This record gives sequence, structure tokens and C-alpha cells, in this order.
Amino acid sequence: MVPDIARPTEYRKAGSGGELYSEIEIHASPQRIWEILADFSRYPEWNPFIRSIRGDLVTGGRITAELRPPVSEGMTIRPVLLNVEPPRELRWKGHLLVRGLFDGEHVFEIRPEDTGRCRFIQREIFSGLLLPLFTRMLKDGTARGFADMNAALKERAENPEKR
Repeated sequence: MVPDIARPTEYRKAGSGGELYSEIEIHASPQRIWEILADFSRYPEWNPFIRSIRGDLVTGGRITAELRPPVSEGMTIRPVLLNVEPPRELRWKGHLLVRGLFDGEHVFEIRPEDTGRCRFIQREIFSGLLLPLFTRMLKDGTARGFADMNAALKERAENPEKR
């Protein structure tokens, strides 16, 4: 039996910016995981980090997302969807006020593995002049938010009664 893998969220330097990276192994099909990620209306039922998303799931569209990282103030962002590729990837990019101050490109990747398992990767690439001011918050609350969301997604995807 291969043990479940839940890699702790880590913050690492990426060029002049930074990246939060987390992954978890989920015993479910890519379609099942995508179904959960794409059903924005049900986020309040299961997602402790991204409490809600409104908007259409189309590349180039804008969504409104309410984030609540642990030990941090909640915030609302209005990113643009860069890639919507069912059941493989959802990617958006947002900015604080204007581009270049504090930018984040958020990525959800679903990678099929063998026999009904997938690796779910959640990461965000950060850049901008204000990044040094936000690094501690990213390493603490936002990193925990990624881990909490990943665990909740795994729980929901692996338990068919939670549809």
C-alpha cells in the first residue's frame, strides 16, 4: 500500500518573487476533483480558505473570490481567469490595486496518477514591489489556508456521500 502524500505547503524564492507550493494525493478521478473545484456555489459547504467565488468559469473572464486565510484578515479579490482546462487546470491572476505592486498567479493542477489517484497541486506565484511586506503573511496564514483547503478537497472527493 502506497501511503497518502500530503506535502506541507512551502514558500520558496522564485526569481525576484516567491511561490507558495502545496500538493496532496487524492483517491478520486480527475473529473470528480474538477467537479468540486468548478462548483463555486458549494464552496461555503466545504472550503475553509476560499469561502466563495462568483463569476463564470471561462478563460479571460473575471471572478470575485472571498479568501479567509487562518490568522489573517479576509480579503476579496477580482482576478482574471488565465486558463480553464477541465479536468486539468484552473489558473487566475490578480493584482493589489495596480499591476506591479503585489501580483499573484494562482494555479490548481490535477495530475492523474495510477489506479484512481490524482496529485492535486495548489500553488501561487507572487511578485511586485510590496512582496517583502506580505511574505510573513504568505508563509503563515496563506500557507495554512492552502493546506486546509487541500485537506477539505481530499475529504470531499474521496467520500461520495459528500456530493
